[in-house]
Amino acid sequence: MILIVVKYRVKPEAKDTFLDAVADFTAATRAEPGNLWFEWSRSVERDDEFVLTEAFKDGAGEAHVNSDHFRAGLEAMRPLLAETPLIVSRQVEGEGWDRMGELQID
Repeated sequence: MILIVVKYRVKPEAKDTFLDAVADFTAATRAEPGNLWFEWSRSVERDDEFVLTEAFKDGAGEAHVNSDHFRAGLEAMRPLLAETPLIVSRQVEGEGWDRMGELQID
């Protein structure tokens, strides 16, 4: 699978509206056949930073970045961003989450 984490720093005036602005993009991406997950969170250290963790089955990432909703999503968020997002994108084994071996809870 391809695992992607993106950090988005938003303008101060967009802190409370950013997730609404990307709601259509989020819903459309989650509906893609190859999407495994697409999850937003907010940094606990920076109130102007949103973190997107997403994963796609092998071969599905290309369809995602070539989709109309991907382009529309980028344009919806562009005016709200304070800087270019930071990204980590890697091909990894598996197709889902594993349990953490170092911290087992019975």
